[in-house]
Amino acid sequence: MAIVAGVDSSTQSSKVELRELETGRVVGTGSASHPVVTPPVSEQDPEAWWAAFEEAMAAALAEAGVDSIDAISVGAQQHGMVALDAGSVPVHPGKLWNDTESADDANRLVAELGGAEAWADAVGSVPVAAFTITKLAWLARSHPDAWARVARVLLPHDYLTHRLTGRFATDRGDASGTGYWSPSQGAYRFDLLELIDAERDWSQTVPDVLGPLDAAGDWNGAVVGAGTGDNMAAAMGVGLRPGDATISIGTSGTVYAVSPTPTADPSGAVAGFADATGRYLPLVCTSNAAKVVDAVRSLLGVDHAEFDRLALAAEPGGPVLLPYFDGERTPNRPDSTGELHGIRTDVTREQFARAAVDGVACGLLDGFDALRQHCELGGRVLLVGGAARSDAVQRVIAGMTGTETVLADADEAVATGAAVQAAAVLEQVDHSVIQERWGLGAGTSIDGVDCGDVRERYAAVRDR
Repeated sequence: MAIVAGVDSSTQSSKVELRELETGRVVGTGSASHPVVTPPVSEQDPEAWWAAFEEAMAAALAEAGVDSIDAISVGAQQHGMVALDAGSVPVHPGKLWNDTESADDANRLVAELGGAEAWADAVGSVPVAAFTITKLAWLARSHPDAWARVARVLLPHDYLTHRLTGRFATDRGDASGTGYWSPSQGAYRFDLLELIDAERDWSQTVPDVLGPLDAAGDWNGAVVGAGTGDNMAAAMGVGLRPGDATISIGTSGTVYAVSPTPTADPSGAVAGFADATGRYLPLVCTSNAAKVVDAVRSLLGVDHAEFDRLALAAEPGGPVLLPYFDGERTPNRPDSTGELHGIRTDVTREQFARAAVDGVACGLLDGFDALRQHCELGGRVLLVGGAARSDAVQRVIAGMTGTETVLADADEAVATGAAVQAAAVLEQVDHSVIQERWGLGAGTSIDGVDCGDVRERYAAVRDR
Protein backbone atom coordinates (compact mmCIF):
# COMPACT_ATOMS: atom_id res chain seq x y z
CA MET A 1 0.00 0.00 0.00
CA ALA A 2 1.58 3.25 -1.16
CA ILE A 3 1.20 6.18 1.25
CA VAL A 4 1.65 9.91 0.66
CA ALA A 5 2.03 12.66 3.25
CA GLY A 6 0.77 16.21 3.26
CA VAL A 7 2.18 18.75 5.71
CA ASP A 8 0.48 21.95 6.90
CA SER A 9 3.00 24.20 8.67
CA SER A 10 0.85 27.11 9.81
CA THR A 11 1.35 30.05 12.14
CA GLN A 12 0.06 28.01 15.06
CA SER A 13 1.10 24.42 14.42
CA SER A 14 2.37 21.67 12.16
CA LYS A 15 -0.08 19.03 10.99
CA VAL A 16 0.66 15.88 9.01
CA GLU A 17 -1.89 13.82 7.11
CA LEU A 18 -1.06 10.40 5.66
CA ARG A 19 -3.28 9.07 2.87
CA GLU A 20 -3.48 5.93 0.78
CA LEU A 21 -2.30 6.82 -2.69
CA GLU A 22 -5.01 4.86 -4.49
CA THR A 23 -8.10 5.76 -2.46
CA GLY A 24 -7.13 8.92 -0.60
CA ARG A 25 -8.24 7.35 2.68
CA VAL A 26 -6.65 9.05 5.70
CA VAL A 27 -4.60 6.46 7.60
CA GLY A 28 -2.69 8.64 10.03
CA THR A 29 -2.57 12.17 11.42
CA GLY A 30 -0.36 14.10 13.80
CA SER A 31 0.08 17.64 15.05
CA ALA A 32 2.41 19.74 17.18
CA SER A 33 2.27 23.37 18.27
CA HIS A 34 4.45 26.28 17.19
CA PRO A 35 5.52 29.11 19.52
CA VAL A 36 2.73 31.64 20.15
CA VAL A 37 3.16 35.00 18.39
CA THR A 38 1.38 38.33 18.79
CA PRO A 39 1.69 41.09 16.17
CA PRO A 40 3.04 43.65 15.49
CA VAL A 41 6.22 41.60 16.12
CA SER A 42 5.51 38.09 14.88
CA GLU A 43 8.64 35.92 14.75
CA GLN A 44 9.43 32.23 15.20
CA ASP A 45 12.61 30.20 15.14
CA PRO A 46 12.45 28.09 11.95
CA GLU A 47 13.99 25.24 13.94
CA ALA A 48 10.71 25.12 15.88
CA TRP A 49 8.87 24.35 12.63
CA TRP A 50 11.18 21.43 11.93
CA ALA A 51 10.85 20.09 15.48
CA ALA A 52 7.06 20.32 15.25
CA PHE A 53 7.09 18.58 11.86
CA GLU A 54 9.16 15.71 13.25
CA GLU A 55 6.79 15.32 16.21
CA ALA A 56 3.69 15.44 14.01
CA MET A 57 5.15 13.01 11.48
CA ALA A 58 6.11 10.53 14.19
CA ALA A 59 2.55 10.59 15.53
CA ALA A 60 1.07 10.13 12.05
CA LEU A 61 3.34 7.19 11.24
CA ALA A 62 2.52 5.56 14.56
CA GLU A 63 -1.21 5.91 13.98
CA ALA A 64 -0.89 4.47 10.48
CA GLY A 65 1.27 1.62 11.75
CA VAL A 66 3.97 2.22 9.14
CA ASP A 67 7.57 3.36 9.27
CA SER A 68 7.93 4.86 5.80
CA ILE A 69 6.04 6.79 3.11
CA ASP A 70 6.32 7.07 -0.66
CA ALA A 71 5.96 10.82 -1.22
CA ILE A 72 5.57 14.05 0.74
CA SER A 73 4.89 17.74 0.10
CA VAL A 74 4.80 20.74 2.42
CA GLY A 75 2.22 23.51 2.47
CA ALA A 76 3.13 26.39 4.78
CA GLN A 77 2.16 29.92 5.75
CA GLN A 78 2.80 32.34 2.91
CA HIS A 79 5.04 35.40 2.73
CA GLY A 80 7.32 34.80 5.73
CA MET A 81 11.03 35.55 5.56
CA VAL A 82 13.73 33.02 6.42
CA ALA A 83 17.16 34.57 5.90
CA LEU A 84 20.03 32.07 6.15
CA ASP A 85 23.79 32.46 6.31
CA ALA A 86 26.25 30.37 4.30
CA GLY A 87 25.85 27.52 6.79
CA SER A 88 22.04 27.56 6.43
CA VAL A 89 21.61 29.05 9.91
CA PRO A 90 19.02 31.85 10.28
CA VAL A 91 20.59 35.29 10.73
CA HIS A 92 17.37 36.47 12.37
CA PRO A 93 14.21 34.72 13.63
CA GLY A 94 11.77 33.95 10.84
CA LYS A 95 9.44 36.86 10.15
CA LEU A 96 5.84 35.71 9.69
CA TRP A 97 3.20 37.05 7.34
CA ASN A 98 1.37 38.88 10.15
CA ASP A 99 4.43 40.76 11.41
CA THR A 100 3.81 44.44 10.63
CA GLU A 101 7.20 45.98 11.48
CA SER A 102 7.89 46.46 7.77
CA ALA A 103 4.84 48.68 7.10
CA ASP A 104 7.01 51.77 6.52
CA ASP A 105 9.29 49.76 4.24
CA ALA A 106 6.28 48.67 2.20
CA ASN A 107 5.22 52.28 1.72
CA ARG A 108 8.74 53.27 0.70
CA LEU A 109 9.07 50.45 -1.83
CA VAL A 110 5.71 51.23 -3.40
CA ALA A 111 6.73 54.87 -3.81
CA GLU A 112 10.20 54.07 -5.19
CA LEU A 113 8.80 52.02 -8.06
CA GLY A 114 6.31 54.70 -8.97
CA GLY A 115 3.18 53.71 -7.09
CA ALA A 116 0.69 50.90 -6.66
CA GLU A 117 -0.12 50.48 -10.36
CA ALA A 118 3.55 49.94 -11.20
CA TRP A 119 3.75 47.14 -8.62
CA ALA A 120 0.52 45.52 -9.82
CA ASP A 121 1.88 45.55 -13.37
CA ALA A 122 5.21 44.11 -12.23
CA VAL A 123 4.15 41.26 -9.92
CA GLY A 124 0.34 41.25 -9.87
CA SER A 125 0.18 42.57 -6.29
CA VAL A 126 0.86 45.73 -4.32
CA PRO A 127 3.21 44.99 -1.41
CA VAL A 128 2.04 45.50 2.15
CA ALA A 129 3.82 44.55 5.36
CA ALA A 130 2.91 40.87 4.85
CA PHE A 131 5.02 40.47 1.71
CA THR A 132 8.51 39.00 1.87
CA ILE A 133 10.11 41.84 -0.06
CA THR A 134 9.10 44.34 2.61
CA LYS A 135 10.54 42.14 5.35
CA LEU A 136 13.83 41.92 3.47
CA ALA A 137 13.89 45.72 3.25
CA TRP A 138 13.23 45.88 7.00
CA LEU A 139 16.08 43.47 7.77
CA ALA A 140 18.53 45.37 5.54
CA ARG A 141 17.57 48.66 7.18
CA SER A 142 17.25 47.55 10.79
CA HIS A 143 19.96 44.88 11.13
CA PRO A 144 22.79 45.65 8.69
CA ASP A 145 25.18 43.22 10.43
CA ALA A 146 22.72 40.35 10.00
CA TRP A 147 22.01 41.49 6.44
CA ALA A 148 25.68 41.27 5.57
CA ARG A 149 25.65 37.55 6.52
CA VAL A 150 22.62 36.64 4.38
CA ALA A 151 23.41 33.99 1.77
CA ARG A 152 19.93 32.60 1.07
CA VAL A 153 16.37 33.88 1.39
CA LEU A 154 13.59 31.31 1.72
CA LEU A 155 9.90 31.11 2.52
CA PRO A 156 8.67 28.91 5.39
CA HIS A 157 7.74 26.03 3.08
CA ASP A 158 11.07 26.40 1.25
CA TYR A 159 12.91 26.05 4.56
CA LEU A 160 11.14 22.79 5.42
CA THR A 161 11.70 21.45 1.90
CA HIS A 162 15.36 22.34 2.31
CA ARG A 163 15.51 20.45 5.60
CA LEU A 164 13.94 17.45 3.89
CA THR A 165 16.09 17.45 0.74
CA GLY A 166 19.05 19.80 1.19
CA ARG A 167 17.88 21.73 -1.89
CA PHE A 168 17.01 25.41 -2.11
CA ALA A 169 13.74 25.30 -4.03
CA THR A 170 10.26 26.78 -4.07
CA ASP A 171 7.20 26.68 -6.33
CA ARG A 172 5.39 29.26 -8.45
CA GLY A 173 2.47 29.54 -6.03
CA ASP A 174 4.45 30.52 -2.96
CA ALA A 175 6.97 32.51 -5.00
CA SER A 176 4.13 34.69 -6.27
CA GLY A 177 3.56 35.99 -2.74
CA THR A 178 7.07 37.31 -2.26
CA GLY A 179 6.66 40.57 -4.17
CA TYR A 180 9.64 39.76 -6.39
CA TRP A 181 8.39 36.92 -8.62
CA SER A 182 6.02 37.75 -11.47
CA PRO A 183 3.14 35.33 -12.18
CA SER A 184 2.53 36.82 -15.62
CA GLN A 185 6.20 36.51 -16.62
CA GLY A 186 6.93 33.33 -14.66
CA ALA A 187 10.22 34.78 -13.49
CA TYR A 188 11.97 36.62 -10.68
CA ARG A 189 12.09 40.41 -10.88
CA PHE A 190 15.63 41.04 -9.68
CA ASP A 191 15.21 44.74 -10.45
CA LEU A 192 12.71 44.95 -7.60
CA LEU A 193 15.10 43.27 -5.20
CA GLU A 194 17.73 45.78 -6.26
CA LEU A 195 15.58 48.45 -4.62
CA ILE A 196 16.75 46.85 -1.36
CA ASP A 197 20.34 45.94 -2.24
CA ALA A 198 21.79 46.74 -5.64
CA GLU A 199 25.14 45.11 -4.87
CA ARG A 200 23.90 41.60 -4.07
CA ASP A 201 23.80 38.77 -6.63
CA TRP A 202 20.14 37.97 -6.14
CA SER A 203 20.22 35.08 -8.60
CA GLN A 204 22.33 33.18 -6.06
CA THR A 205 20.19 34.24 -3.08
CA VAL A 206 16.69 33.13 -4.04
CA PRO A 207 15.60 29.48 -4.51
CA ASP A 208 14.92 27.68 -7.78
CA VAL A 209 11.26 27.80 -8.83
CA LEU A 210 10.03 24.28 -9.58
CA GLY A 211 7.10 23.30 -11.79
CA PRO A 212 3.81 21.77 -10.56
CA LEU A 213 4.96 18.18 -11.09
CA ASP A 214 8.67 18.64 -10.32
CA ALA A 215 10.29 16.81 -7.41
CA ALA A 216 12.57 18.75 -5.07
CA GLY A 217 14.46 15.62 -4.06
CA ASP A 218 13.89 12.76 -1.65
CA TRP A 219 13.61 12.22 2.10
CA ASN A 220 14.25 8.80 3.60
CA GLY A 221 13.40 7.25 0.24
CA ALA A 222 10.21 9.29 -0.29
CA VAL A 223 9.77 11.63 -3.26
CA VAL A 224 9.50 15.24 -2.09
CA GLY A 225 7.24 17.57 -4.10
CA ALA A 226 7.99 21.24 -4.60
CA GLY A 227 5.55 22.21 -1.84
CA THR A 228 3.60 25.46 -1.92
CA GLY A 229 1.92 28.19 0.11
CA ASP A 230 -0.96 27.35 2.42
CA ASN A 231 -3.64 29.00 0.29
CA MET A 232 -2.43 27.25 -2.85
CA ALA A 233 -2.41 23.92 -1.01
CA ALA A 234 -5.91 24.53 0.38
CA ALA A 235 -7.23 25.23 -3.12
CA MET A 236 -6.04 21.76 -4.14
CA GLY A 237 -7.36 20.22 -0.93
CA VAL A 238 -10.93 21.43 -1.40
CA GLY A 239 -10.97 20.59 -5.11
CA LEU A 240 -11.60 24.22 -6.03
CA ARG A 241 -13.18 24.52 -9.49
CA PRO A 242 -13.34 27.50 -11.87
CA GLY A 243 -16.26 29.71 -10.88
CA ASP A 244 -16.14 28.66 -7.22
CA ALA A 245 -14.64 30.75 -4.44
CA THR A 246 -13.16 29.65 -1.15
CA ILE A 247 -13.48 31.57 2.10
CA SER A 248 -10.90 30.27 4.55
CA ILE A 249 -11.40 31.31 8.17
CA GLY A 250 -8.33 30.62 10.26
CA THR A 251 -6.05 32.95 12.21
CA SER A 252 -6.33 35.13 9.14
CA GLY A 253 -9.13 35.13 6.62
CA THR A 254 -8.65 34.54 2.91
CA VAL A 255 -10.98 34.63 -0.07
CA TYR A 256 -9.69 33.16 -3.33
CA ALA A 257 -10.56 31.54 -6.63
CA VAL A 258 -8.73 29.83 -9.48
CA SER A 259 -8.32 31.73 -12.73
CA PRO A 260 -6.92 30.77 -16.15
CA THR A 261 -5.24 34.18 -16.50
CA PRO A 262 -3.12 36.37 -14.19
CA THR A 263 -4.74 39.32 -12.43
CA ALA A 264 -3.42 42.71 -11.35
CA ASP A 265 -5.33 44.98 -8.97
CA PRO A 266 -3.72 48.41 -8.47
CA SER A 267 -5.97 49.04 -5.45
CA GLY A 268 -4.01 46.32 -3.64
CA ALA A 269 -7.14 44.58 -2.37
CA VAL A 270 -6.70 41.51 -4.59
CA ALA A 271 -3.29 39.85 -4.70
CA GLY A 272 -2.57 38.36 -8.11
CA PHE A 273 -0.97 35.08 -7.05
CA ALA A 274 -0.17 31.98 -9.07
CA ASP A 275 -1.48 28.62 -7.90
CA ALA A 276 0.36 25.32 -7.52
CA THR A 277 -1.10 23.64 -10.61
CA GLY A 278 -0.13 26.02 -13.42
CA ARG A 279 -3.10 28.38 -13.12
CA TYR A 280 -3.58 31.55 -11.06
CA LEU A 281 -5.08 32.28 -7.64
CA PRO A 282 -6.36 35.83 -7.13
CA LEU A 283 -6.74 36.25 -3.39
CA VAL A 284 -7.85 38.71 -0.71
CA CYS A 285 -6.41 38.33 2.78
CA THR A 286 -7.60 39.82 6.06
CA SER A 287 -5.38 39.67 9.14
CA ASN A 288 -8.26 39.22 11.60
CA ALA A 289 -10.64 36.28 11.42
CA ALA A 290 -10.98 33.38 13.86
CA LYS A 291 -8.90 35.13 16.52
CA VAL A 292 -11.52 37.91 16.71
CA VAL A 293 -14.28 35.40 17.42
CA ASP A 294 -12.03 33.61 19.92
CA ALA A 295 -11.16 36.86 21.70
CA VAL A 296 -14.80 37.84 22.13
CA ARG A 297 -15.74 34.29 23.14
CA SER A 298 -13.04 34.42 25.81
CA LEU A 299 -14.33 37.78 27.09
CA LEU A 300 -17.81 36.27 27.37
CA GLY A 301 -16.38 33.26 29.20
CA VAL A 302 -18.21 30.63 27.13
CA ASP A 303 -17.30 27.57 25.10
CA HIS A 304 -17.73 27.32 21.32
CA ALA A 305 -21.22 25.82 21.43
CA GLU A 306 -22.55 28.47 23.82
CA PHE A 307 -20.95 31.24 21.78
CA ASP A 308 -22.74 30.00 18.66
CA ARG A 309 -26.03 29.85 20.57
CA LEU A 310 -25.59 33.42 21.80
CA ALA A 311 -24.70 34.80 18.37
CA LEU A 312 -27.60 33.10 16.61
CA ALA A 313 -30.06 34.22 19.30
CA ALA A 314 -29.40 37.90 18.53
CA GLU A 315 -31.62 39.80 16.12
CA PRO A 316 -29.93 41.85 13.35
CA GLY A 317 -29.41 45.52 14.13
CA GLY A 318 -27.14 45.40 17.17
CA PRO A 319 -23.69 46.97 17.62
CA VAL A 320 -21.16 46.92 14.79
CA LEU A 321 -17.67 45.56 15.43
CA LEU A 322 -14.81 46.67 13.19
CA PRO A 323 -12.53 43.65 13.68
CA TYR A 324 -9.10 45.17 13.05
CA PHE A 325 -7.79 43.89 16.39
CA ASP A 326 -4.08 43.53 15.53
CA GLY A 327 -3.74 45.84 12.54
CA GLU A 328 -5.27 44.93 9.20
CA ARG A 329 -3.91 43.91 5.84
CA THR A 330 -7.02 44.45 3.70
CA PRO A 331 -7.73 47.30 3.90
CA ASN A 332 -4.11 48.21 4.51
CA ARG A 333 -4.25 49.57 8.07
CA PRO A 334 -1.27 48.01 9.88
CA ASP A 335 -1.60 50.23 12.96
CA SER A 336 -5.36 49.91 13.43
CA THR A 337 -7.24 48.40 16.37
CA GLY A 338 -10.74 47.03 16.80
CA GLU A 339 -13.71 49.34 17.33
CA LEU A 340 -17.21 48.65 18.69
CA HIS A 341 -19.90 51.07 17.47
CA GLY A 342 -23.54 51.57 18.47
CA ILE A 343 -23.22 50.11 21.95
CA ARG A 344 -25.92 51.07 24.49
CA THR A 345 -26.53 50.38 28.16
CA ASP A 346 -28.98 47.62 27.24
CA VAL A 347 -26.41 45.70 25.16
CA THR A 348 -26.69 41.95 25.59
CA ARG A 349 -24.23 39.09 25.52
CA GLU A 350 -26.07 37.84 22.46
CA GLN A 351 -25.52 41.12 20.63
CA PHE A 352 -21.82 41.19 21.52
CA ALA A 353 -21.32 37.65 20.21
CA ARG A 354 -23.24 38.43 17.02
CA ALA A 355 -21.24 41.65 16.46
CA ALA A 356 -18.01 39.60 16.47
CA VAL A 357 -19.36 37.13 13.91
CA ASP A 358 -20.88 39.88 11.76
CA GLY A 359 -17.64 41.92 11.79
CA VAL A 360 -15.49 39.01 10.65
CA ALA A 361 -18.06 38.00 8.02
CA CYS A 362 -18.36 41.53 6.65
CA GLY A 363 -14.59 41.82 6.30
CA LEU A 364 -14.47 38.55 4.39
CA LEU A 365 -17.42 39.46 2.18
CA ASP A 366 -15.73 42.77 1.31
CA GLY A 367 -12.94 40.56 0.00
CA PHE A 368 -15.43 38.42 -1.91
CA ASP A 369 -16.85 41.52 -3.59
CA ALA A 370 -13.35 42.69 -4.57
CA LEU A 371 -12.53 39.26 -5.97
CA ARG A 372 -15.64 39.27 -8.18
CA GLN A 373 -14.31 42.36 -9.93
CA HIS A 374 -11.27 40.43 -11.20
CA CYS A 375 -12.53 36.95 -12.05
CA GLU A 376 -15.78 35.24 -12.98
CA LEU A 377 -17.55 33.79 -9.98
CA GLY A 378 -20.88 32.10 -10.48
CA GLY A 379 -20.46 28.86 -8.59
CA ARG A 380 -20.38 27.86 -4.95
CA VAL A 381 -18.72 29.52 -1.98
CA LEU A 382 -16.73 26.90 -0.08
CA LEU A 383 -16.02 27.50 3.62
CA VAL A 384 -12.87 26.01 5.14
CA GLY A 385 -10.71 26.61 8.20
CA GLY A 386 -11.09 26.20 11.94
CA ALA A 387 -13.74 28.90 12.44
CA ALA A 388 -15.77 27.56 9.50
CA ARG A 389 -16.85 24.80 11.89
CA SER A 390 -18.76 27.42 13.91
CA ASP A 391 -22.49 27.15 13.23
CA ALA A 392 -22.88 30.91 13.75
CA VAL A 393 -20.04 31.80 11.37
CA GLN A 394 -21.35 29.42 8.71
CA ARG A 395 -24.93 30.68 8.81
CA VAL A 396 -24.07 34.38 8.97
CA ILE A 397 -21.73 34.14 5.96
CA ALA A 398 -24.32 32.08 4.08
CA GLY A 399 -26.85 34.80 4.83
CA MET A 400 -24.58 37.44 3.30
CA THR A 401 -23.21 35.75 0.16
CA GLY A 402 -26.33 35.58 -1.98
CA THR A 403 -25.09 32.32 -3.53
CA GLU A 404 -24.84 28.64 -2.60
CA THR A 405 -22.58 28.35 0.43
CA VAL A 406 -21.05 25.00 1.31
CA LEU A 407 -19.01 23.75 4.24
CA ALA A 408 -16.19 21.84 2.54
CA ASP A 409 -15.64 18.27 3.66
CA ALA A 410 -11.86 18.75 3.86
CA ASP A 411 -11.08 18.93 7.59
CA GLU A 412 -7.46 19.90 6.96
CA ALA A 413 -7.52 21.48 3.51
CA VAL A 414 -3.86 22.56 3.48
CA ALA A 415 -2.50 19.16 4.51
CA THR A 416 -4.89 17.45 2.09
CA GLY A 417 -3.77 19.72 -0.76
CA ALA A 418 -0.12 19.04 0.01
CA ALA A 419 -0.90 15.31 -0.11
CA VAL A 420 -2.59 15.83 -3.50
CA GLN A 421 0.60 17.44 -4.77
CA ALA A 422 2.74 14.62 -3.37
CA ALA A 423 0.55 12.03 -5.10
CA ALA A 424 0.53 13.92 -8.40
CA VAL A 425 4.33 14.25 -8.38
CA LEU A 426 4.75 10.57 -7.47
CA GLU A 427 2.46 9.41 -10.30
CA GLN A 428 3.29 12.29 -12.70
CA VAL A 429 -0.37 13.00 -13.38
CA ASP A 430 -2.40 16.20 -13.30
CA HIS A 431 -3.58 17.21 -9.84
CA SER A 432 -7.20 16.96 -10.98
CA VAL A 433 -6.73 13.21 -11.50
CA ILE A 434 -5.90 12.78 -7.82
CA GLN A 435 -8.67 15.15 -6.68
CA GLU A 436 -11.29 13.23 -8.65
CA ARG A 437 -10.02 9.86 -7.51
CA TRP A 438 -10.09 10.95 -3.87
CA GLY A 439 -13.53 12.53 -4.17
CA LEU A 440 -12.43 16.02 -3.16
CA GLY A 441 -14.75 18.99 -3.65
CA ALA A 442 -17.77 17.71 -1.72
CA GLY A 443 -19.47 19.60 1.09
CA THR A 444 -22.65 20.36 3.00
CA SER A 445 -24.95 23.21 1.94
CA ILE A 446 -25.61 25.80 4.63
CA ASP A 447 -28.84 27.67 5.33
CA GLY A 448 -28.21 31.34 6.00
CA VAL A 449 -29.76 33.56 8.67
CA ASP A 450 -31.25 37.01 8.31
CA CYS A 451 -28.44 39.57 8.45
CA GLY A 452 -30.55 42.68 7.96
CA ASP A 453 -28.61 45.76 6.89
CA VAL A 454 -25.43 44.87 8.77
CA ARG A 455 -23.22 45.14 5.71
CA GLU A 456 -24.38 48.68 5.03
CA ARG A 457 -23.89 49.69 8.67
CA TYR A 458 -20.48 47.97 8.72
CA ALA A 459 -19.42 49.86 5.58
CA ALA A 460 -20.43 53.16 7.17
CA VAL A 461 -18.18 52.44 10.17
CA ARG A 462 -15.33 51.12 7.99
CA ASP A 463 -15.34 54.21 5.76
CA ARG A 464 -15.59 56.86 8.48
